[in-house]
Order: sequence, then structure tokens, then C-alpha cells
Amino acid sequence: MKQQFQELYYKHYKKLFLIPLLIVILALSVLVWNYSTTGDIMAKDVSLKGGTTATIYSDIAFENLEGILEERFGEDFTVRELKEFGSDKYIGTVVEVSNINGDDLKVALEEIIGLTLNEENFSVEFVGGSLGESFYKQMAIALVLAYIFMAIVVFIAFRIPVPSFIVIFAAFGDMLCTLAVMDLFGMKLSTAGIAAILLLIGYSVDTDILLTTKLLRRGEGTLFTRLIESMKTGLTMTATSFVALGIGYLLANSLVLKQMFLIIMIGLVFDVIMTYGMNAGMLIWYLKRRKVEE
Repeated sequence: MKQQFQELYYKHYKKLFLIPLLIVILALSVLVWNYSTTGDIMAKDVSLKGGTTATIYSDIAFENLEGILEERFGEDFTVRELKEFGSDKYIGTVVEVSNINGDDLKVALEEIIGLTLNEENFSVEFVGGSLGESFYKQMAIALVLAYIFMAIVVFIAFRIPVPSFIVIFAAFGDMLCTLAVMDLFGMKLSTAGIAAILLLIGYSVDTDILLTTKLLRRGEGTLFTRLIESMKTGLTMTATSFVALGIGYLLANSLVLKQMFLIIMIGLVFDVIMTYGMNAGMLIWYLKRRKVEE
């Protein structure tokens, strides 16, 4: 079985890194299309574009509240339920919208749900558009700087241009594909989502560095043996992380935590494709070519 897998991998390793490249191109196309139609590569929530967040503290679940509000105001609303940790007991409802002020929203909610809202059962927060945009720019700068410093560390660690570039590009492709999936499923990016992407970059580089380090070491068995060893370790890390994040996603009541867990889980799937498809395939091609030249 191992011999058959080795022959299959060696025979088709060029196709293995072409498929992830195609996925990256498709992901880039999704982001470009979204930018051309909406003016931004990602849909943002009120924490990044500004708006009003209203919280109703009640154990009543308000059905179809989002649809009623959107029909009344003609705006895009986000309505989510708050539940007590570790149970399905409702403790409140959060309503988010960009272009409606708190007073108008409060009046509309009182009419729709039939409750008198006051300081005891209702709170409202407003994030200005300029402040939200400032958050977005600062987080974007932090993301770019993190990627740049990660690239510098990788080049210092390996000191070989081709393997270093492959590691950096694999991490970039992982992030790009994750953002494209978020676009396709209509997920709104928040400050917590950007933090999750930062974590994802670190994880992606971790598995790629593990693979690259193993394959570049010549005195530890054959190239394929080193590949299998790195795959066993890397896939075990990914599987345990995915299970832990999946349990966290199912048990968490916080939308912030759920979004972070989901983004990292999506990224982990693409990380397997980028690491053991593109990165491994290109490294095998590079090492075979270098051996012939030597």
C-alpha cells in the first residue's frame, strides 16, 4: 500500500500542486468579483463599518424579527439570539444594522415585539462609520505586517529562495481561499474574524515549515519516507485542532467565538490542500530538479 501510494504521488506530484493553484485562482476571482460588485472584498459587520447594535434582554425568542425589520426599513439587519452558557435558555436578542439610529430602532422594536423597552431590558451601542473604518484599516495593516514579518522569519530560517517562497505562498493561498468561502456563504467579517485569520496564518506556516524542514533534510531516509513522516505529524495536528474547534463551535453561545472557530476550521481544510498538495508537490519537483543539476 505504501509503495503504491509512493508511486502514485511521484507520478502525479505536478498535478497535485496545479490543483491547489487552480483553487487559489478561483478564490482570487471570487474576491475580485465581490470587490467589483460591492466595492469591498468582504462584507463587514457593524464593528468594522459602523452602525447600531441593540440588545433586548428577554427569555422570549422573537420569530422572523430580522425579516420584519428588513421589510420595514429596507436595510440589511443581522439578528442573533443570546443563550445561557451550556444550555438552550434564551437570555436575549441582538439586533445589528448600519444606517438606523438607536431611537428609531427602539421604537420599531417596541411595536414589533410588543414590549416596553427601558434601561433594565434594553441597551444600544453605536459605532460611527469613521471609527469602524479606522478599526478595519488598523486590522488590515496588522494583517499585512504579520504576513511580512512571517515571510522574513521563513526566509531567515531556510535561507533558500524557492522553498521559502513556497511556504509563504501556501499560507497566502490558505488565507485567500478562506476569505473566498466566507464571501460565498455571505459571512460578515468582524474584528474577531480578522483575529482568527491572524491565527490561521500562524497555523498554516507551522505545518508548511514542518513539511519543508523534513523534506530538506537529506540524511534521514528517502524523500518519500520524510514526506510520510511529516504528513503523519501534520495531519494529526490538524485533526486534533479541527475536533477541538468543532466542539467549541457547537458548545459556544458567543457569536464572536463561533465565527473565530468557523474561520479557523475552514482554513484548516484548505491548509491540508495547500500543504500536502501544493507545498509538497512543488518541493518534490524542486528537490528532484536540484538533484539532477547536482
